[in-house]
Amino acid sequence: MSTRVDEIADGIFRISTSVPISAIPGGFTFNQILVKDEVPLLFHTGPRGLFEATRIAIESVLPVSSLRYLGYSHFEADECGAMNLFLANAPKAVPLCSRVSALVSMTDVADRPPWALKDGEYLDLGRHRVRWLDTPHVPHGWDAGLIWESMTETLFCGDLFTQPGMDLPPITEGDILGPSVGMTAGMDYFSCHHKARTILARLAELRPNILATMHGSAYCGDGAALLLGLSRSLSEPARIHRRNRDDEFMGASSEVD
Repeated sequence: MSTRVDEIADGIFRISTSVPISAIPGGFTFNQILVKDEVPLLFHTGPRGLFEATRIAIESVLPVSSLRYLGYSHFEADECGAMNLFLANAPKAVPLCSRVSALVSMTDVADRPPWALKDGEYLDLGRHRVRWLDTPHVPHGWDAGLIWESMTETLFCGDLFTQPGMDLPPITEGDILGPSVGMTAGMDYFSCHHKARTILARLAELRPNILATMHGSAYCGDGAALLLGLSRSLSEPARIHRRNRDDEFMGASSEVD
């Protein structure tokens, strides 16, 4: 297991830990996105097991104790598993999440009350200004949301464009859509394909220059084209998944008959 820190945009750092996982050939990466500013923000805490590696990496950029916001997209261990460990080390920090996530999960789980953001709400961090975007069920989790940073035109895109592999380049102008589609094609990764296509089109209107992913390399280039490409890729898998489920159901019905 190894952790590296790279600045992928002005004042925005990708903290990436590569982990060998038997279920994923070639391993996997868990990324946190750190905004260095007057009001520092961390997006994704990572799971509890990676806390120490993540803490040490953050300390190479700024004191962990200075963190003010601990954001995450939706309630999962790799998104916010280390939340309370960070709250214990950052006395002024608060969890940052959607209103749904605060209501159903974080208010009960966190040792400090969360800041629940409504869709489109802005936060000024100093030089950076971020906006919360509700993305329910995209790619999964009804409480999901993402963060848009306007100064660097960076979309903190969470589980979108999840790529397999370890020790990947921190940022690339190459293809991240192909590896992502290849990895998630056999899963019901997107919980609602129709809603996903609508939300991806909305995200594309931002015209991001950088896509800061949670798993794999960040992307630099025409983010809108990539988001629309991801939207198009969902059409055929949606039909395949529905057909497979229908076949399984019909097979089970035949056995009952």
